[in-house]
Amino acid sequence: MPTQSPSSSRTPTPGHPKSPRPSARLFRRLVESKLIGRLSYEDYREKVRAAYSGPKGALLVASSFISLHAPLGERLFHSQKFNLSGVRNVLDVGCGAGQIVKHLLKHGDPEIRVTCVDISTQMLRRARQRIHDQRPTWATADVTQLPFADESFDAVTCGYVLEHLPDIRDGLGELSRVLVPGGRMLLLITEDNFFGSWNSRLWHCRTHNRHELRETCQQLGLIWKQELWFTKMHEMFKAGGICVEVQKPAGKSG
Repeated sequence: MPTQSPSSSRTPTPGHPKSPRPSARLFRRLVESKLIGRLSYEDYREKVRAAYSGPKGALLVASSFISLHAPLGERLFHSQKFNLSGVRNVLDVGCGAGQIVKHLLKHGDPEIRVTCVDISTQMLRRARQRIHDQRPTWATADVTQLPFADESFDAVTCGYVLEHLPDIRDGLGELSRVLVPGGRMLLLITEDNFFGSWNSRLWHCRTHNRHELRETCQQLGLIWKQELWFTKMHEMFKAGGICVEVQKPAGKSG
């Protein structure tokens, strides 16, 4: 388990196959939030906690439905694009108001156990008020320092959390640590495009390039299993952010 704050630097990936156009890079520099690079991680984390604990967080469920992320996200489980069959112990990181938790409980096996963590205690309260089910357990935790033993879960879902880290590797490494060998992660991450840049402005997060993210996962020994899309239209226009299933190799421990 990490005992230090995440690094504030991000090592560029050499030989990146698809660099963004200069105009796209300029747009992101102008629009994307710079807060994550201006503060210490501790101060930035408190800003994020305050944002989700306040009015923005209170409107999260409504905004998820308006943006169609909630109903479209359910398709990933209903259609078994992310297959929950046989999953018994799943960790939902950054559970927010319980949007993904509801899908896990609805489409998972009856025996599924869901552990929900969020950096904001207020968001956990909101989620518990919405989820009328006794199966989930709840904990306030930082994705870089999860209070669980190695190999505790056979699946992890993590929606729009990793873009709040100065170095995404700190989060991916911790998610891998608590995952059993052969276990799978469902990652949803703000992408470095037009819509992602505006989302960054709203939530003070960074954006990520899907090709660089894939290379980072490979460097950490994680298998980039499949890219998922909410609809064919999202795939055609590369919209909706990064949604990917990643697997920890069967022989990899810790």
